[in-house]
Amino acid sequence: MDLKSVDANVVESKADFLPSTSRRAFLAAALSVPLLGALAACGSSGPSRSGGGGGGAPGAASYWFLSSQPQESIRTAAVERFNQANPDQQIQYTAFQNDAYKTKIKTAVGAGQAPTIIFGWGGGTLRSYVDAGQVDDLTSWFDENPAVKDRLFPTAFGPATIDGRIYAMPAEVVQPVVLYYNKEVFDKVGAAPPQSWGDIMDLVPKFNATGVAPISLAGQSRWPEMMWLEFLFDRLGGPEVFEAAYEGEHNAWSHPAAIDALTKVQELIKADGFVRGFSSVTPDSNADQALLYTGKAAMMLQGSWTYGGMATDGGDFVSSGKLGYMNFPPVDGGTGDPSTTVGNPAQYLSIYSKATDEQKEVAKKFLSTAVLSDQEIKEWIDIGSVPIVQGTQGQLAGSDDADFLEFIYRVSTEAKTFGQSWDQALSPTAAETLLDNIAKLFQLSISPQQFADNMNQATSR
Repeated sequence: MDLKSVDANVVESKADFLPSTSRRAFLAAALSVPLLGALAACGSSGPSRSGGGGGGAPGAASYWFLSSQPQESIRTAAVERFNQANPDQQIQYTAFQNDAYKTKIKTAVGAGQAPTIIFGWGGGTLRSYVDAGQVDDLTSWFDENPAVKDRLFPTAFGPATIDGRIYAMPAEVVQPVVLYYNKEVFDKVGAAPPQSWGDIMDLVPKFNATGVAPISLAGQSRWPEMMWLEFLFDRLGGPEVFEAAYEGEHNAWSHPAAIDALTKVQELIKADGFVRGFSSVTPDSNADQALLYTGKAAMMLQGSWTYGGMATDGGDFVSSGKLGYMNFPPVDGGTGDPSTTVGNPAQYLSIYSKATDEQKEVAKKFLSTAVLSDQEIKEWIDIGSVPIVQGTQGQLAGSDDADFLEFIYRVSTEAKTFGQSWDQALSPTAAETLLDNIAKLFQLSISPQQFADNMNQATSR
């Protein structure tokens, strides 16, 4: 399945498309479920399938999640193992295609008919649930069960935390944004991977002179452009710059580091740093990846989920070692920590506040015993993903993609902070305004100050 086109919750759709170690591994997992479920996973609406025990029993908890494969098989297996081990505490599950789920869950929560376990991405949407009293505060539960919390990546808890309280269980896998590069193209021009923003700017004319685009960018969707700003803001001013905007502080987007970041990205555009016609390049067709692995572009800033696409579609690009990858380099004069990263720290499971006490107990037992169990960890690694569990380096080392997975593990665990994708962190309304203004910024139709003014109006409280 391809990444879908962006909307106000676009990065929520990205979050579920993870890398696979190979096309064979993907197909094996996908074909292990009934045909009806697999077909509906690529559809445009409705639940793919339902299951789980308990029938209409009063104590049965409910759980909705996404139907894309091979992830659905892993989620389904976790529920079915739990139900088998707990015949008196059952969970009924329903898998939805992405767009259908986002519509369904929003309606269900608002109508007081949400599932016991709410699958989500934390950040702005979770905050809206918290403000409306629709999800339980899990802080005390985590305090009473320190082993549950302590085994997970500490950076995963940021998007689950609202005003110092934890309202969701981090789950599944980590997905940082990575600066990829084509080693073969770099070798042809005698260049080394960039160690600073200045290096990136210096590489631009070198690659352009050889007819190779310096950077591939899928600008038809706005979120790949957003990644450049996320790193520039962070490297120049640290995570505090966006945090102030997220908190709605007055004129937060006009911070000097923010204006500097906005200016720098426009300087890169004016220098022809991105592939010509980037506004028509699509991520849903993996066109940006193709530019990199065919040698038509030298670099690409994208999520870790794109590794699987390059491994399966790029011939021997990955297997022969032509793909390079690194964390985003420091920016000259910036005060941000170069160890930090941005992207999707995890996926998140909340407990619906209006569920019965019995249903909530079932949900908590599921969170503490079934989510990221040893078997589930193995299944995530088998499809080329890094679970948000500490101490899995040995298991990653046994993967066909060990080098990349160990890199993702190091970046995610050693990061001083792991910034959540902006359009997940902000409210849906503010996120749409953000994406619109990012598109205008990259088209050079607004100035950095105009961008800042527009965003200050959208986020100030």
